[in-house]
Amino acid sequence: MRALLHRLSPLGLLPLLFLSARPAAGQDLSEMERRTTLHRLANGWAFLLVERHQAPVFAFVTIANVGAAQEQTGQTGLAHMFEHMAFKGTTRIGTRDYPAEKPALEREAAAYDAWQAERLAPKPDAARLAQLEKDFRAAQEAADAFVVKNEFGQIIEQQGGTGLNANTSADATRYFYSLPANKVELFCYLESERFLHPVLRQFYRERDVVMEERRMRVDNNPPGRLIEQLVGTAFLAHPYGRPAVGFMSDLQSFTVEEAQAFFDRYYGPSNLTTVLVGDLDPKAVIPLLETYFGRIPARPSPPPVVTVEPAQGGEKTVVLQDRSQPIYIEAYHRPALTHPDNAVYDALDDILTNGRSSRLHRSLVRDQKIAVDVGSVSALPGPRYPHLWAAYAIAAQGAPHDKIEQAIHAELDRLKSEDVEPGELAKFKTRSRAQLLRQMESNAGLGLLLAEYQRLFGDWRELFRELGRIDAVQPADLRRVAAATFTAANRTVARIETTAPPATPGNGR
Repeated sequence: MRALLHRLSPLGLLPLLFLSARPAAGQDLSEMERRTTLHRLANGWAFLLVERHQAPVFAFVTIANVGAAQEQTGQTGLAHMFEHMAFKGTTRIGTRDYPAEKPALEREAAAYDAWQAERLAPKPDAARLAQLEKDFRAAQEAADAFVVKNEFGQIIEQQGGTGLNANTSADATRYFYSLPANKVELFCYLESERFLHPVLRQFYRERDVVMEERRMRVDNNPPGRLIEQLVGTAFLAHPYGRPAVGFMSDLQSFTVEEAQAFFDRYYGPSNLTTVLVGDLDPKAVIPLLETYFGRIPARPSPPPVVTVEPAQGGEKTVVLQDRSQPIYIEAYHRPALTHPDNAVYDALDDILTNGRSSRLHRSLVRDQKIAVDVGSVSALPGPRYPHLWAAYAIAAQGAPHDKIEQAIHAELDRLKSEDVEPGELAKFKTRSRAQLLRQMESNAGLGLLLAEYQRLFGDWRELFRELGRIDAVQPADLRRVAAATFTAANRTVARIETTAPPATPGNGR
C-alpha cells in the first residue's frame, strides 16, 4: 500500500518533509546564490546552473508544467503518454532513414484514423472494421521497419550516462539523467533535439504499454482502484479528479495527431524549467544552451487551470467490495503547497504518521491492535493546486472499519483541542533536517528540489525561505489548521470491504 501511494504521488517523495529542514553546512542561501546562475533564453526556457565541483559529473532535471490537470475531456493519460514518447527519438535519432520513415508514419496514422472512425461509428460494419484493422497493422509494420529501438537511451549509456528516466504526475512531467562533466554539449544536443524535432514513432505500440500500466496499477490492483475512486470522488470540479495514468477508454481512443497537438500546446520553452547541478562552468555552458536550446521557437504560454474546487459541504464515501485485504482511507482538502500554512501541514503529517512513535501508529497498531499498518500521503494527487491530505490504515484481521475510523478521528480531534508536546515538534524538525540533508547530497536530489521550487514559486530561493516558516510553527498553529481541516464536511472516506471468494463445487454448502 505504501509503495503504491508513493507511485501515485508526485515524485514518490511524499510527504514533502524535505521542505521542513535546515540546509547542509555550506548550503545556506547566500552560499547557494554564489554558486547558482539563472539564465533565461529569449524563447522563454529557464535554466538554473548550480556549480558543485566535488566530482567530474553533473545531473539535470527538466520539468514541464503539464500533467493530468492540463488534459482535456476524452484525452486523459495523454501527458503520461507523451512522457513515454519523449524517448522514441527525433528526426536524427531512432531512425534508419527519416525521409522514408516520415511518409510511412503518415500512412500509419491515416490507417489508424480510418479504423477508429469505423470503430466509433454508431453502427460499425464488422467486415469493414476487420479490413481496416488489417490495413492499420500492415501500415504499422511498414513504419516499424525504420525504427532503431532505444537509440536515444543507448547513446546516453554509451557516453557514461546513468539514471535515465522520467515521470508524470497530476501537474508536472519530469525528465532526468546524469552524465560525465565533459559531456555537457552532448546533453545540450540530445535534450534540445527531443524538444525541437520529436518523432512520435511506434505511438500505438507504446499506447498499449501505457494501457498495461493502467491494468497493473489500477484495474488489477484493489488499492489502486480505491485511490483512483477516492480522488475522483473528492474532486467534483477540479481536473485533479482525473487519473494521471488515464481512463482506459481514453487510452484506447486518443490519436497520434492529438498527442502532437498536446506537445505543441504544452511543451513550449516558456513552460519548461531545467536545472543542471555538478561540475559546471556557467561561462562555458551558457553559450551551449544558447546554441542548442535557442534553436527552439518560442510559443504562446498554455492557458492556466482556472477551475477552483468548491467547498465540499458534506462527507463523501466510497466503498469497494473486493477479496483483497480491508483498507481504510480518509482524505481532507487542504491548500496548495505554496500556501503560508504548508509548514503546519507538514508538521501535522509528521506527528500523526511518521514512524512507530507517531500518534496513529501508537494508537491503531501498537495499543488497540486494529491495524497492521498506518500512514499518510500529502499532495495527493499533486502540490500545485489545492489538494488532499489522506491517512490510511490496513485493518488487522477481524477489525471493523468503524473502530479504525473512530480511532483516527480521536487522534485528529486531539490535535484540535490539545497543544502538541514540544518534543513532538522538535522531532519533526530534526527528522526533516536529516531527510533534506540526504536529499541534497546528490546532484540529482538537489536538482530536483531546486526545479520544484522554481516551478511552483517561480523562485528557487523559496526552498531556503521555507526554513524560516518551519521554525515559526507554534502549537497554536497546529490547533488552528487541524480545526479548519479535519471536519466531517471536508472529508472523503474510501474503504475496501473484503468479500468471500465464490463457492466452488465441493467447497461450499
